[in-house]
Amino acid sequence: MNTLEKSQIKFDRQLLSDEELKAIYYKIKLPRLIEEKMLILLRQGKISKWFSGFGQEGISVGSAMAMDADEFILPMHRNLGVFTSRDIPLRRLFAQFQGKELGFTKGRDRSFHFGTMEYKIVGMISHLGPQLGIADGIALADLIDENKKSTLVFTGDGGASEGDFHEALNVASVWNLPVIFTVENNQWGLSTPSSEQFNCKQFIDKGIGYGMEAIQVDGNNILEVYNTIKKIKNSQAKKPRPFLLECITFRMRGHEEASGTKYYPEGLQDKWAIKDPVANYENYLLQEGIISESEQLRIETEIKKLISDELEIAYDAPAIEVNTEKEYEDLFMPFESKATPPKSDEKAEMRLIDAVRDGLQHAMRTHENLVIMGQDIAEYGGVFKVTEGFVEEFGKARVRNTPICESAIVGAALGLSLKGKKGLVEMQFADFVTCGFNQIVNNLAKLHYRWNQNADVVVRMPTGAGVAAGPFHSQSNEAWFFHTPGLKIVYPSSPSEAKGLLLAAIEDPNPVMFFEHKAMYRSISEEVNTDYFTIEIGKANLVTEGDQVSIITYGMGVHWAKSYLASHPEVKADLIDLRTLQPLDTEAIYNSVKKTGRAIILHEDCLTGGIGGEISALISQECFEYLDAPVVRCASLDTPVPFNAELEINFLPNKRFENQINDLLNY
Repeated sequence: MNTLEKSQIKFDRQLLSDEELKAIYYKIKLPRLIEEKMLILLRQGKISKWFSGFGQEGISVGSAMAMDADEFILPMHRNLGVFTSRDIPLRRLFAQFQGKELGFTKGRDRSFHFGTMEYKIVGMISHLGPQLGIADGIALADLIDENKKSTLVFTGDGGASEGDFHEALNVASVWNLPVIFTVENNQWGLSTPSSEQFNCKQFIDKGIGYGMEAIQVDGNNILEVYNTIKKIKNSQAKKPRPFLLECITFRMRGHEEASGTKYYPEGLQDKWAIKDPVANYENYLLQEGIISESEQLRIETEIKKLISDELEIAYDAPAIEVNTEKEYEDLFMPFESKATPPKSDEKAEMRLIDAVRDGLQHAMRTHENLVIMGQDIAEYGGVFKVTEGFVEEFGKARVRNTPICESAIVGAALGLSLKGKKGLVEMQFADFVTCGFNQIVNNLAKLHYRWNQNADVVVRMPTGAGVAAGPFHSQSNEAWFFHTPGLKIVYPSSPSEAKGLLLAAIEDPNPVMFFEHKAMYRSISEEVNTDYFTIEIGKANLVTEGDQVSIITYGMGVHWAKSYLASHPEVKADLIDLRTLQPLDTEAIYNSVKKTGRAIILHEDCLTGGIGGEISALISQECFEYLDAPVVRCASLDTPVPFNAELEINFLPNKRFENQINDLLNY
């Protein structure tokens, strides 16, 4: 028997049969007994960390059992009961905790920081909030496909302080997405009480602000959690829309075991101990005669044996074998980017903006699973009018205006990808990507490396200066992403490249940052094939050939270099248009530098920390014996981009380029 004499919680079985109630008992008992075992293993040093869900199992198990097996759940690090209720083999969970190959992340991430498409679970990252936006994307895919399914995502009362909470709830409400936003209100964020996290009485009070129905339940009453979510799901199937579900509970142990609970006021844990979800449900079943004491003992013994047996299998599983090549291979989903030639010879004069539009239009017609999202991109056509007329051809389901919330929308694109769609996000200006930075560098970039799931997302980025737009609409920020493993970066310099590379980026099932220089949108034009074609990602273009110097550049730098060479016909240069920054075509760079013996790297981004520094280091390392002069970098000033036209001209490198290349040639 447990420490409670009788159930302190009033349970309402509604239409649940005895067998269903017993099944729920097994499911809630399992994570509790695993918890007890994990705490022993932690003290023995056999696992490195443990985030306890002790006292919150009613929420995890009740929620998971209420959802259909093919509906996605996005749990947090205190939701062991979600994983066990989805019948994930315990040996794999235990191996995950030990960092073994048998786990889900090949030792690359810990505890519950993983997902599994087989069991329709998308695990968290340590930043807590971003999974809320992902849930929006999953639900959006179901809404578009009319699947009548729901998506359940967890957050805590502390995590709900993040901006992602507001963004995701707002988007879900505006788009009528069938998401169940489940707040586990355990009243503490690590050592910080709720009174220092938010100043409203309860989370359901927030529902009215989002135009969203909000329900509060006793999170320690597993039947109330289960029946409430079933009711919400049935309602969403008839009328898709989001719900905010607040589950009142308490975290009995520390945020993680090492942090302890000394900050709790005296007597608080005792008060909540009598509301224990496992003990109360167990006593309810005993009182009602649904299980006997002998049956209860048998189930507990059976579970403990299962845990012991599965632990032994996990212990015996081989350790990770270090393989550096495999570490690099797993950054991306395997995909061979190939150039696809057009089927016709028909061409038309296109500006860069026209070529982007034409490429995007071809992509929407070719990939019926492609959904594009961005601020003002629907009827208005976007601030640069790239998508003007798209709503009429493709409909508002696939051409979606978004609220001003970059994080939630990048997250939604990832959610779409998890459901087999392609997500394309237009940043209104590349500068605004900072508001979605976390989703890009910590979710999109790391997903395949962490648990072998690709992120089929393209982020379009109107970038660059030269239009007197000032510090917040003119930045060149490609270097921010160049440093992040797991992202591909494409930066075309001509209309044909813009079209062919954009189509290649959309074909690629991996995350691609696609930069478009807005000063070139309407200032350059050329004959572009009107058919569908792609240009290989990762392959530089040799624009001109010469043996005196290698000019290595991309984007607007290509045009600055061409202008210099046109006015200096005596200079014979290899002009390399990188086109792709990740993966970088080092072969083209090295071959050219070995031939010319001199190299200058030109880019619009600021000098310090720019991509030119890395390319310079690579050349110095790999081509040192071939060099006849130091490698030169030519870049913008290390200041923000100024608004005044004369100051902007001074900021940009093209006026300095002539002096620097002449000095290099005369070295």
